[in-house]
Amino acid sequence: MAASKAVSMTALLVICIAALYFTIQSPSFWTGPTIINEPSYIQFPAPKFTPEILLSAPRRSPAKPNPSGKLAVYTVSTYSFESHQKTSEIKVIDIASGLSSLITNEKTASEPNWLGASAELLWLREGEKGSTELVVGNVEKAGQTHVAGTVHASISNVKLTSLGTGRIAVAFTAKSWPNGTLYNEELEPEKLSTARLYDSTMVRHWDKYVTPQKSAIWYGKLEKTNGQWRLGPLSNALKNTRLESPIPPFGGENDYDLSATGLLFVAKDPSLNPAFNTKANLYFVPVEDFSETPSSKPRMFENEALQGAASSPVFSPDAQSAAFLQMEKNGYESDRNRVVYVPNLSSERTSSRTRLVETRTGQDGWDLSPGSVAFSPDGSMLLLVVEEKGNDILFKVDLTVSLTNSLSHPEPLTGSGAVSDVRPLKVGSKELFISSSSLIDNSLYTILDPDHPADARIISSNSRDGISFGLSSEQISEIWFQGAGDYQVHALVTKPSNFSENQQYPLAYMIHGGPQSAWTNSWSTRWNPAVFAEQGYIVICPNPTGSTGYGQGFVDGITESWGGLPYDDLVKGFDYIKEQMPYVDTDNVVALGASYGGYMMNWFQGHPLGRAFKALVCHDGVFSMANQISSDEQYFPNHDLGGPYWTSRDIWERWNPARFTGNWSTPMLVIHNELDYRLPISEGLAMFNVLQERGIDSQFLTFSDENHWVLKEENSLVWHTVVLNWINKYVGLPPYKEQGVSGST
Repeated sequence: MAASKAVSMTALLVICIAALYFTIQSPSFWTGPTIINEPSYIQFPAPKFTPEILLSAPRRSPAKPNPSGKLAVYTVSTYSFESHQKTSEIKVIDIASGLSSLITNEKTASEPNWLGASAELLWLREGEKGSTELVVGNVEKAGQTHVAGTVHASISNVKLTSLGTGRIAVAFTAKSWPNGTLYNEELEPEKLSTARLYDSTMVRHWDKYVTPQKSAIWYGKLEKTNGQWRLGPLSNALKNTRLESPIPPFGGENDYDLSATGLLFVAKDPSLNPAFNTKANLYFVPVEDFSETPSSKPRMFENEALQGAASSPVFSPDAQSAAFLQMEKNGYESDRNRVVYVPNLSSERTSSRTRLVETRTGQDGWDLSPGSVAFSPDGSMLLLVVEEKGNDILFKVDLTVSLTNSLSHPEPLTGSGAVSDVRPLKVGSKELFISSSSLIDNSLYTILDPDHPADARIISSNSRDGISFGLSSEQISEIWFQGAGDYQVHALVTKPSNFSENQQYPLAYMIHGGPQSAWTNSWSTRWNPAVFAEQGYIVICPNPTGSTGYGQGFVDGITESWGGLPYDDLVKGFDYIKEQMPYVDTDNVVALGASYGGYMMNWFQGHPLGRAFKALVCHDGVFSMANQISSDEQYFPNHDLGGPYWTSRDIWERWNPARFTGNWSTPMLVIHNELDYRLPISEGLAMFNVLQERGIDSQFLTFSDENHWVLKEENSLVWHTVVLNWINKYVGLPPYKEQGVSGST
């Protein structure tokens, strides 16, 4: 009887969830297109969104549609905390039905691309002794594959383009020796000494020591003979140029583009020290025959008004022109990106090489900074992904209008969420295939017509609009409050799934890093607000002065004011919460932050707002401003703090958290990793030493194999467990679970 009743109740719950799934309505801030063509099944929702669910959820890549627009290929990786293994799969989704089929689950298979207009795919697979195999398979002939060629090195960022029937150009990136030959670490003889000697900075970058081997772009040609593809000879497009692309440490496939006419890429100016400069340029390598070395060195395209970082190079559909992004100021990594158009790649006249795509700017105009640029399928528009007010939105710009004296205003095509990738749906169509995410969904595939964006249709939602995670768009909202000056500050709010307005919940006040960054309506496996909300917190993620997506003036406001306007904004935000959000228990508050957010934890400690918190969490934060001289990218503190330490010492010291250690009294968990070369581990050790000597309840967590971020699943689970146990203890919530961490206590 009891078992029968339980089955009936479970069936009823599934029916209710399914009914909810087909009738979900989102608040206006999160409104999106209607889901169609979903599979006929529905996953049972998780009882509670936990770190294990976050970290073991399937992670899908952006999808790439084939030329007919009927199929799209993507990768998915899944980690199991039972087997402690990760599985990797290449899958193809049928765009009409939304159903996916497996192509391969070989552990090292990656980076699938369509081979022209056929049903064939090419992907990478790890070979022997550090080599990489280019594998060809057919979606219509399961299990039938052949190796088109082997590259005797580790390669990535593969791109393909058709050269005509039976011929395809291929490009990829790989580490290369100074003489231009491929570098394979596994083939190097064992060194008898670990010594490194440098005569120029930078010595370390992000999480690695700088070595003589540099990233380079290689190309070749695939030809089909007797029904099989074969890879021809390879050439290094950057040989003997002193150029490096992709730009380290985060550059990837978006740092270069491939067409039948050649290669387009961005690289830092080789005449300038990369530790002190951000200046980069656009280069074009004409290639007449992809089976031969380039006949000329890369041509540089430069706009004299723009001397900063460059990114997102892209060919027009006819490959005769190009577009890219570039900042105005050298040394300022968070300057506003300007859109630059190259009307004629074959032109030898410097004066005609680049033109700015003009948009209205200023108080009544468009003052945002695009993160990427692409051409529409017909080449008449530019498509920009732009961070705006907590979302990463797709905009379109009429190229013909913007290149005349008429100033255009970019038009938004999406309204919420975070667009991560945009591609033409198919040849001959202006429709777009968009990959995106949100705070409740880690992967979303959508089709959108730029002329009718309101009619966008979702092809596949990885979490069934959050249901698989036990999450709902009703948990997400926003607030605006008066900042320290004559401006409003935006914050994202995440509530528990069982939220009731008649109850009070402790507050998790989360401060983002950067500092020129922002909390957005996007998915992350690090600092995911829903994980904290499901513990029983109201999670508020403010975007104070210095945050991106609210105009360049707001970004610039943090310059020489690290502990000034942003701190005052956060004080104002906390006051707003106390006065306007009665369901928040402001007597039970914790604050957490990483990088600049970690800096702010230390600033809180030394200033009055710090006394409002029961506990703090500082992840890889700044303790001593002067120690930023030991960081890798010196242009960053030099810009933000008014110059080098010896010329702007008063500003460096004014915003130095270490000056106020005599005021520290709030319990704090310090996390700092050994491979963090952005903010070396001595910063975290110094914090912990101060806390311990002052008798303040504190813990120190470190990972020997992690950098500024904690990325490995098992480490991340420990991170989440320690963090949740720490903050829960101080607000009266039960511990998450046993920590199981070694070290002294």
